[in-house]
Amino acid sequence: MKVILKENVDGVGHLGDLLDVSDGFARNYLLPRRKALEANTRNVKELEHAKRTMADKAKKEKLEIEALAKKMSAVSLTIMAQVGKDDKLFGSVTTKDIAEGLVEHGFTVDRRKIQLAQPIKELGTVTVSVKLHRDVTATVAVHVVKKQDQEAAAETGA
Repeated sequence: MKVILKENVDGVGHLGDLLDVSDGFARNYLLPRRKALEANTRNVKELEHAKRTMADKAKKEKLEIEALAKKMSAVSLTIMAQVGKDDKLFGSVTTKDIAEGLVEHGFTVDRRKIQLAQPIKELGTVTVSVKLHRDVTATVAVHVVKKQDQEAAAETGA
């Protein structure tokens, strides 16, 4: 019997797959649990139409995300960090700090999408990847600079 899966079924297939399964499996498991539809001509045409509309929607969404990635790649973050002897950072710069810096520039990004192998523990410039979509990645330059003590700044200004 030919069926169209309505959800992912382990060991069988994924959502929207058109499969040929045994009659008993379809009648006793897939159809009663509403995990699949019988693949008649009407249901196949609906599936094809749904796939086309999903593809168009995904294409538009990807174009929007690519434009956002281009804008985000132009951003350069400067993060101030306290340093000790030999310019070693107290603590480190993490994905949370980078996400907060991006929010200040008008980009709301989940910190889990920021791809940072290890926290930044040194002064300097690091390029960080931000995965916005499975096919779209933006790169952001992160400058970690020394935070001047308020007292030292007051002395130089006075």
